[in-house]
Amino acid sequence: MREDRQRLDKWLWYARFAKTRSFAARLVTDGYVRVNGERVENAAKALAVGDVVTVAAVHTTAVVRVQELGRRRGPAPEARRLYAALDRDDGALVSAPDTR
Repeated sequence: MREDRQRLDKWLWYARFAKTRSFAARLVTDGYVRVNGERVENAAKALAVGDVVTVAAVHTTAVVRVQELGRRRGPAPEARRLYAALDRDDGALVSAPDTR
């Protein structure tokens, strides 16, 4: 893979959206992750700085822009530098209630 790209599952793990890399891969293959608005089903999808990643989990949805590619799975403050939150409020993860 090119030096300016990183596997999606690896980045999700480095950014602490998943506790294990295998769980990050499962999030992708089960359809819970979008990159630039398109559903991704391949955990090896190449991710680049500037891409917008949406992770939909059971109780929360996170929309973030990739700021950096990870080099390791470090502590949470280091992981937060990998992305910028694009959610509606102060950057906390948001769960939108279904109002239909």
